[in-house]
Amino acid sequence: MTNVFHILKERGFLYQTTDEAAIEDLLAKKKITCYVGFDATADSLHVGSLVPIMALCHMQHAGHRPIALLGGGTTMVGDPSGKTEMRKMLTKEQIMAFGESIKSQFAKYLDFTDDKALLLNNAAWLLDLNYVDFLREVGRHFSVNRMLAAESYKIRLETGLSFIEFNYMLLQAYDFYVQARDYDCLIQMGGQDQWGNIVAGSDLTRRMMGLQVYGMTFPLIMTANGEKFGKSAGNAIWLDESKTSVFDFYQYWRNVADADLEKCLGLFTYLPMDEVRALVSCENVNRTKEILAYEATKVTHGQAKAAEAYQAAGRQFGFADAECLVPTSSDILEIKASATAGVPTEELPLSDLDAGIWIVKLFVSAGLTKSNGEARRLIKQGGAYLNDEKISDDSLEITSADLVDGSLLLKAGKKRIKRIVFK
Repeated sequence: MTNVFHILKERGFLYQTTDEAAIEDLLAKKKITCYVGFDATADSLHVGSLVPIMALCHMQHAGHRPIALLGGGTTMVGDPSGKTEMRKMLTKEQIMAFGESIKSQFAKYLDFTDDKALLLNNAAWLLDLNYVDFLREVGRHFSVNRMLAAESYKIRLETGLSFIEFNYMLLQAYDFYVQARDYDCLIQMGGQDQWGNIVAGSDLTRRMMGLQVYGMTFPLIMTANGEKFGKSAGNAIWLDESKTSVFDFYQYWRNVADADLEKCLGLFTYLPMDEVRALVSCENVNRTKEILAYEATKVTHGQAKAAEAYQAAGRQFGFADAECLVPTSSDILEIKASATAGVPTEELPLSDLDAGIWIVKLFVSAGLTKSNGEARRLIKQGGAYLNDEKISDDSLEITSADLVDGSLLLKAGKKRIKRIVFK
């Protein structure tokens, strides 16, 4: 089996390591436990969280045991890393509620059965710490001079670093020590802005246990335009579909810049890298983007919803490769790319069509509007379509002459569609 270190490196996950040769050798020789921490600063994780999540997935697929560590304790303090000002202080109740909301999200990616992965919360060992005992046991191992040299602190010293934030490094280092002690965790992973905290945890564990543990960081993912990845028009792309719809999630990936395609396919899909490179060099770049969008959506929302989003986007904007000419191992090839694929179907009596059916009544019968008045307004506002043609006359009578391939395609706006068959 391929060493997962090589997989992570080839796919673009690695930025820094505390000892590359030792980590590569460790992952080749034994199954280990590793962890990534996620502070509970919102009621959902977002696309920016997917890099560490996918890294944990690759570790699990290679037979290692990942820990998703929920920061119920560290969120009480607030991580200054990568921030130019102090984070908004959240109440304990907010943090607990946010933590409960995002717990279920990890189950979409990791298999927690039979201890194949662990979901922990550092509130279990941080919230009841005695401060003086903690300073004597842990704080004595930290040099203030070395802490101030950390990039995350150096940046904040220019704008102001609060004392509560100054403690964050100690708490995250203590997390690593506790998980090494209690769960035999040997590797911590995190974003490149976590380097100082990870190194501090490795050093603390060595001092307190005499155990060598390691750290790996991921690069900060920026778009080709220099923007932080996972933002769209200033808004985060959430993993919770009630905050970012599956369609909008799909469209985010469908619209990435050409220059970001190889990076995104490597980090956010499981497609083999040889195939990734072939897709990126493919002349049909829009098909490559469809495949990226489908595969990335499938990882987070499942195959069925990814297929629905692919079909809905194709109906609205057209399919880039309806004949499936671009080679790929993606099961996107199994999805019918047609104007009516996946469209909900409504059956109406054939007698209605024989007599001629009023377009307004048809929209109501199809369930696309609740009343005749709403249907009339939809038509007047230019949001009603019959067989992809805009309807401008609210007195239109529909007959069998309007059928296309034995059915009618009705649209109310761009996303609400019904296929009407008469029997």
